[in-house]
Amino acid sequence: MASTRREFLKLSTAFAAGIATPAQASQNRNRRTLLKGGTIVSMDPKVGDFVKGDLLIQDKKIALVGMNLQASGAEVIDASDTILIPGFVDCHRHSWEGVLRRIIPNGEIGKYMATTHQGFALHYRPQDMYVGNLVTALGCIDAGITCIIDNSHNSRSSAHSDSAIQALIDSGIRAVHASGAPQNGNWDRQWPKDLSRLQKQFFSSADQLVTLRMFSGLDRANYAVARQLGLRITTETVGAASGPQLEEFWNAKLLGPDITYNHCNGLPDLAWQRIRESGGTVNVCPRSDPQYALGEGIPSFQKALDHGVRPGISVDNEISYGTDMFTEMRVLFNIQRAWATYRKVNGDANAPKLVNVRDLLECATVNGAANAGLSDKCGTLTPGKEADIVMIRTDDINLYPSNNAIGTVVAAADSRNVDTVIIGGTIRKLRGKLLGLNMSKFKQQVDESRNYLFQKAGYKLDLFSS
Repeated sequence: MASTRREFLKLSTAFAAGIATPAQASQNRNRRTLLKGGTIVSMDPKVGDFVKGDLLIQDKKIALVGMNLQASGAEVIDASDTILIPGFVDCHRHSWEGVLRRIIPNGEIGKYMATTHQGFALHYRPQDMYVGNLVTALGCIDAGITCIIDNSHNSRSSAHSDSAIQALIDSGIRAVHASGAPQNGNWDRQWPKDLSRLQKQFFSSADQLVTLRMFSGLDRANYAVARQLGLRITTETVGAASGPQLEEFWNAKLLGPDITYNHCNGLPDLAWQRIRESGGTVNVCPRSDPQYALGEGIPSFQKALDHGVRPGISVDNEISYGTDMFTEMRVLFNIQRAWATYRKVNGDANAPKLVNVRDLLECATVNGAANAGLSDKCGTLTPGKEADIVMIRTDDINLYPSNNAIGTVVAAADSRNVDTVIIGGTIRKLRGKLLGLNMSKFKQQVDESRNYLFQKAGYKLDLFSS
């Protein structure tokens, strides 16, 4: 199964042809950019919020946030009629599945597994990994998601991993590539040993947009490899059965702040206590858990809050629904408030207080950055952090007039309102258009990959299948 390095380079060159390289990006990183006259929601209490403010970007970092800023020689972008927020962080995405968008809109977990790990995954070539990751990353940028944790559990060979990583690099997104092992079928068994090579080949610096971690279940040997290499770890925990294993790891002093936990649906209270006490980070899946009937079927948002854990939010995949952090925030907001009200009305003296829209925006930005281990780089609009910024246009028909900035973002906006996206100081979307994307070339790449996978899996496309 192994592909040669020469074959991978040919593939990555061919499939990157439709994407702008960093050298072709919209702005020179040595220039300054001033975002002028926007409503700023910084998510940093020390910086505060501004009804009408300015934000200066120097190189790749936020230099100043304030009012009436002047910057001689800076490129000025008119931010009036927009709300500036930190870029959204998706804490858990199986990016390689990008070409399978909405293929099972009514699917539960059994159908998901049959479609992905037991089905199409077995036929993926390195270029299919590239295209899947590229579809996902560009869709995220378009929707205002500036950072993802890419839970890549189909690394069937070294070339598959290389292709997945290269797609993230080529897209311009900030990403944490969480490399993991395939769950079904034949593969090269190069993982986790290959992590050392990946680290040397792609991740020589911590000061880059794409970084590396491990994606693994609770496995002592795997965790030892990750920690020997200094890598953070993402693991998936669903259901009460995860409790005893977490307790075993706690007793062995194997839990720590370097672990991010996906889902956490149905975990016992003691497991939540161990996660909090060990300093781990958690992300919840507003649509995925009900969609796939995982655990109790209710996102673990309230459980996290009850145990003093501030969770991030994750989309998980696009097999059944779309890339949209706005919807994820709204689903959580309404589920939590419905559940809290239900408990209060039915006499629960300990019914939780209702969350507010700022709580949800914090989950999608600040807490997401913590899950990614990147709180020093993104998550807030703070001078000194890298400029991961989303401008949301408020004079669109679905948002105008805007009478509450955070309410507009969390309770009303959607992806069509994402006007401009800046990642690490580079503009990736401007005035509603992705920059540097040859859509015709991109569609050819996606169609070739999808047609190949459908043919190999013996799948006949039915646009009205249930």
